[in-house]
Amino acid sequence: MIPTGGPPFKPRAGSAALLPFPWYGVPHVAEQTSTVRVALAERSYDIQIGSGNLSGLSAFLRHRSSSGHAVLVTDTTVDGLYADQLGDELAEQQWEVQVLVVEAGEQSKAIEVATELWETMLAEGTDRQSLVLAVGGGVVGDLAGFVAATFARGLEFFQVPTTLLAQVDSSVGGKVGINLPGAKNMVGAFWQPQGVLIDVDVLQTLPAREYRAGLAEVVKYGVILDADFFAYLEDHRDAIQAQDPTALRYVVERCCRLKADVVAADERETTGLRAVLNYGHTFAHALEAAGNYGALLHGEAVAMGMMCAARLAARLGRMDQALVDRQQALLEAWQLPLTLPDYPGEELVNLMYRDKKVAAGQLRFVLPDRLGHVEVVGDVRVDDVLAALQ
Repeated sequence: MIPTGGPPFKPRAGSAALLPFPWYGVPHVAEQTSTVRVALAERSYDIQIGSGNLSGLSAFLRHRSSSGHAVLVTDTTVDGLYADQLGDELAEQQWEVQVLVVEAGEQSKAIEVATELWETMLAEGTDRQSLVLAVGGGVVGDLAGFVAATFARGLEFFQVPTTLLAQVDSSVGGKVGINLPGAKNMVGAFWQPQGVLIDVDVLQTLPAREYRAGLAEVVKYGVILDADFFAYLEDHRDAIQAQDPTALRYVVERCCRLKADVVAADERETTGLRAVLNYGHTFAHALEAAGNYGALLHGEAVAMGMMCAARLAARLGRMDQALVDRQQALLEAWQLPLTLPDYPGEELVNLMYRDKKVAAGQLRFVLPDRLGHVEVVGDVRVDDVLAALQ
């Protein structure tokens, strides 16, 4: 299930000088980068955001780790685009590198795949001085992070997210894990990375459908935390859809800043604050499970889930229809699918009872009461949930 590719393990080369790091003609130092700090005491780390800064990966790692051995985890899509080349370049920079490649898709977030990664790492000599480097989208980040958190009781972990969804959401905050057949992300841990390097230029190779799916999570941040940011998205929807680098850097930086602040205040979801990041996700995870994690991309399910949550909030009298319409208009402008698959409503509700926000047997939903503010609402009647699915 896990083909291995890219450079094999290479002997450490001691204190040899670092070699130049050309990356498709991009200068070694990106002209425009910004840094978002995730403040978590001794677990604090930086998110570096830029255009062309992938060329500085080796320096980024060495500044934050004393390791010389990187286990690079990627998937069959990203391997040929970036990971294999990155592995070669790291090896030229005197890193010992092993590239492990999993099949692209949500199905790889499974215990069988994690087991094969553990066994391969053990066979190839991975130890507690090694680091795990995730190069890919949210599936790769979640899976590699879970493996890093559990192998040898925890290895250093870095992320290089290559999808918009991973750049604005899943690479930040330390949630790692795998799926059970009927429940998304049910087995996992909180394992913060040592650093996240985001290069928005890699999004140029992202399929249009994947890029649009990531925009759903971008909209989420405006609805739940920042009304001004939502207005910015409305005003710059064309530039964002065209992947203008300046607009993209701002969007990614703002989303990372918003999530970093929430994570710093409630790292392990003990106060309930971090739950607001799951707006639309109770519906979305049920939709993904009903489709066996293959029919919908996560962002597509989130877009549908946010519309269900908005309709539910309006039905409960928590928000007016104008906000529902604004949210829908922005999602439609970016061509996100909003019509739910033809799954029985009762089946979806049953799947929702497996959601991690369920408490004392009651469904709970993250619902807005105005733009930029949401609350976790419990004791919601099943009839209202079914109505919101229509």
